[in-house]
Amino acid sequence: MTVSKAIQTLVSDGLVQRRRKVGTLVAERAQERPVFEIWDIADLVARNGGKYAYQLLECRKLGPDPERRELLGVSLRTPILWMRCMHLSDGTPIQLEERLININAAPNITCQPLETQGPGSWLLAQVPWTDAEHKIFAREAPPEVATELKVKVGTACLVVDRRTWNQSTPVTLARLWHPDSRHNLVGHFRPAR
Repeated sequence: MTVSKAIQTLVSDGLVQRRRKVGTLVAERAQERPVFEIWDIADLVARNGGKYAYQLLECRKLGPDPERRELLGVSLRTPILWMRCMHLSDGTPIQLEERLININAAPNITCQPLETQGPGSWLLAQVPWTDAEHKIFAREAPPEVATELKVKVGTACLVVDRRTWNQSTPVTLARLWHPDSRHNLVGHFRPAR
């Protein structure tokens, strides 16, 4: 019984495969597990028992803006959507989202009702991604961020830069500002066996 449970755990972890009439074999490639998942802020608010709300602050096609284009990793010819959105929990701002979207990688984004649905949830549901990167750091809120988050200028913020790619094509870069203690990141994972 103990051996059977151990083998079932290895199957669940993707390390071995059971094949009828062949037996138990080592998997060709073990399943990869992310340390941090790509979360949807609306789901996070709901899981924490809050009432989620969303506000679109700005949305426009980006002109020749070399600095932002370099952040996303695209050329001056690539059509880019620039967005700023506010996410609230029980009426309190919890995340200011600044987002660049490669329109070539997500062509239907320009047809979406972005005034009522945040770009993150739409992208997660509609645009495949093969790679993601999170950079997490602390920053003091500059005046424009402080105004939107309703905090004092210089308030400590947790900032997450999230990039996604589909193969080698950049899809999006989101800079997510979280004021002081209104947000925490939790990653639950097990060590590889």
